[in-house]
Formats: sequence, C-alpha cells, structure tokens
Amino acid sequence: MKLIFALFDVDGTGYLEAGDFERMAARVVAVAADSDDAAKAAMLAAFRHYWTALVTDLDADHDGRVSFEEYAACVLSPERFDAAITDFAEALAALGDPDGDGLIERGVFVALMTAIGFERANIDALFEAFGPSEDDRITVPVWITGIKDYYHPDKTGIAGDRLVDGLV
Repeated sequence: MKLIFALFDVDGTGYLEAGDFERMAARVVAVAADSDDAAKAAMLAAFRHYWTALVTDLDADHDGRVSFEEYAACVLSPERFDAAITDFAEALAALGDPDGDGLIERGVFVALMTAIGFERANIDALFEAFGPSEDDRITVPVWITGIKDYYHPDKTGIAGDRLVDGLV
C-alpha cells in the first residue's frame, strides 16, 4: 500500500492530487510511442477515472487531495475501486500491445512499468512470474489479471508481490 501511494504521489508532497495522476499518465503515454491515439486516450481517461474514484471516496476532509491516512482506508474495501482498476488495467495492457496481437513484449512492458515508477529488477521479476513465452512475451489477459490482483491488498502470493522488495 505504501509503495502504491508513493508511486501515485508523483510530486512527493505526501498527498495524492489530480496533478499527480496527470503527470504519471503523461509519462506512461510518452513511452508508448507505437500505440495509437485511441489507446493513449484510454490510458489518460483511466488515470483520470482512478483519481476521481479515489478523491470521491477517500477525501474525508474534502480538501481536493488524498492523504496517506485517507488512502489507507481503501484497504478495508478495495472493491469500491474495481471499475477504476479494471479500466486502468485494460488501458495499460492495450498500450503494451500496440499491434493488437494479444501479446506484450518485455521491452514494452519494461518501458511502461518504468514510467509508472517501478524498479527494473522488480519489473523483470514480475515479467518472469507471468511466465513469458519462448519469444519473451506475456499475454494481455495475464497482465490484466496481474494488475487487478496487485490492487487488492488482501491477495497474497501473487505475481505482483515481486514489485515490492523482499516479497516473492
């Protein structure tokens, strides 16, 4: 939970704000050079949807931003954000599959995950956990499921655990 909050707090203020999600979305879209405009727009919309869901449900003091304490409340009921997380997962996977063949190459995966803010060693460990093919690709559904699992803190022993140092 701390890692996710820190990644989304792009400007490091200790609060999640609309600008954090816009900046991260811009970084992610910028590395998706081979993706079409529709996929890029879907990614931007997914980040905005996720931000709106968070601020609407978690901004207890109505100051237009989400503190870590407010964010921690989502752990108790992550299902409130299922639609936003699904949009995010599908949009990110679509960026990872610019040719639409249902497969995501390691290089594209690494670029997108680096733009989000994850460390390279953790990214590679996650990709391996997804069981890449001989030609070093994973399937879109595997990544979508992995993203959705990652945002459910009650799930343990998942591939996404590799994104947090010390977990395997």
